[in-house]
Amino acid sequence: MKVIVIGCTHAGTAAIVNLRELHPDSEVVVYERNDNISFLSCGIALSIGGIVTETEKLFYNSPQNLSSMGVVTKMKHDVLDIDFDNKKIKVKNLDNDEILEDNYDKLVLTLGSWPIIPKFEGGDLENILLCKNYNHAKEIEARRNNAKNVIVIGGGYIGVELAEAFKMKDKNVTLIDAEDRIMSKYLDKEFTDIAEKEFKDHGINLVLGEKVKLFKGENNKVSHVVTENKEYEADLVILCIGFAPSTSLIKGKLETLENGAIMIDEYMRTSREDVFAAGDCCVVKFNPGNDTRYIPLATNAVRMGTLIAHNITGPKLKYMGTQGTSGIKIYEKCIASTGLTEDVARATTSFNVGAVSVMDSYRPEFMPTYEEALLKLVYDKDSRRILGGQIISKLDLTQFMNTLSVVIQNKMTVEELAMTDFFFQPHFNKPWSLLNIAALQALKNL
Repeated sequence: MKVIVIGCTHAGTAAIVNLRELHPDSEVVVYERNDNISFLSCGIALSIGGIVTETEKLFYNSPQNLSSMGVVTKMKHDVLDIDFDNKKIKVKNLDNDEILEDNYDKLVLTLGSWPIIPKFEGGDLENILLCKNYNHAKEIEARRNNAKNVIVIGGGYIGVELAEAFKMKDKNVTLIDAEDRIMSKYLDKEFTDIAEKEFKDHGINLVLGEKVKLFKGENNKVSHVVTENKEYEADLVILCIGFAPSTSLIKGKLETLENGAIMIDEYMRTSREDVFAAGDCCVVKFNPGNDTRYIPLATNAVRMGTLIAHNITGPKLKYMGTQGTSGIKIYEKCIASTGLTEDVARATTSFNVGAVSVMDSYRPEFMPTYEEALLKLVYDKDSRRILGGQIISKLDLTQFMNTLSVVIQNKMTVEELAMTDFFFQPHFNKPWSLLNIAALQALKNL
């Protein structure tokens, strides 16, 4: 069996490593247009802020390691076309422009995603950068020292992490987002209010509810970002507006969503026989909403890539879906969320949405120290099923959201969560877990 893998970041790397382990007699060939693999882009802000001292530490695998495993590793090769009927691909060697063809028995598409880049006037000025891969990270690092006024456009996780990182390097930082709140896809207002106060207290300028119109420049370098209301001085701009699936290669050839994300079944199979897909180029089963959505996450990509290896010769291991669980640390605040926020649930589902928030100490007040946490549950009043949750605290209590992710995946109700058995020990918690407390409060509203 010959397996060709196109793309090799998280899903591709996971698929390849597991293919070699589960199917040692197979021939595995990977084509990747970059000269590196497996870069953890979520660590770029840590590198910019100096917490990670070497950007190269953000790789967890290498082309050399794949080659040592017996994988035919073709770096700097761009796949130009796929002939699904005849199981052939056309590839360009980016080093010498040679065009070659290859054939497969099974094809794995791990094409990834790419930053959304609106067509702004002045968008081709120097020092307007993206933040996605290793090359972007090195370019940001190379230009940050000469930058005084840094503007980050986009208030999602990557944007807010970069804003904090640049402030740690004593830059004048402005964070711009068209939404009225930062991280609005992941957190409700009572949580983003706290996060926004952290930024303001540390001197970061938040410009929310303003759309960027254009960029101005001097000597071909960006000098100002112009929004609907005002213009802001900048000598370095980072675009973090969001991501879209990199699926132009298969456009019109496979079943996709409107945005190009590839439709897959629970075994990672696409609409063409012997063609599998995983990671940021795909839709995912979103358990809280009982639907499919586009949610690009590295953790999900790794799971999906692993599933391809298990199912490549026939259905064996089902995809369980995702809750979109994520976490972030903003200065002294540890934040995590899973499933649907109250706002997103009301806007995108037909559930009869209920929500409750509780503020409580994570362990008894008779202990020498204790910290308060704000925890929120979102649920469906009709089925009483848990739909989502969020937590914020000075202490790292983010694992509560991993627990809640399991609750949502298993379709547990408010009543079941209220009475779920959690251990008690004064060093760690109270007789009622924070999750129990929130669920018990929710029961009073039902």
